[in-house]
Amino acid sequence: MSFLSQVNTPWKMQLYMFLKLPAAWFMGIRVKQCTLEQCEVVLPFSWRAQNPFKSIYFAAECAAAEMSTGLLAMAHLQGSGSVSMLVVNIEADFFKKADQKLTFICSDGLAMKNTIRKALQTGEAQTIRAVSTGLLPDAQIAAKVNVTWSFKVKKQP
Repeated sequence: MSFLSQVNTPWKMQLYMFLKLPAAWFMGIRVKQCTLEQCEVVLPFSWRAQNPFKSIYFAAECAAAEMSTGLLAMAHLQGSGSVSMLVVNIEADFFKKADQKLTFICSDGLAMKNTIRKALQTGEAQTIRAVSTGLLPDAQIAAKVNVTWSFKVKKQP
């Protein structure tokens, strides 16, 4: 079964998050849809991700945004050999109070693919700044999160 098929199967993704990303699982983060080009991740407004000001905690927003970028990277790493990926920077701008469900969308799949390809071709670490936009149900932008990923080919012993 392909990576994207597993990511897009809710119970399999929930099991993965429970075992490997328990904080994301606890906050209720869900994958709405993931392709090689775009990934949409939903963060519900609930007490599990809420701050004292009755809105979604900024760290929960960043976690959902990171997942939307990271799943794209992981999808393009399938079958690429031994490549490590690491978040090296994260920047966020918040525009609206997030007191409803947020959907984080990253459409940088092609750029991810090209960055990973360049890392594999050159053997040198490559970085990409992926953008994930957090939308409220009425399509207003609540947040923009820039996640900088580094990809490096692991050296064989």
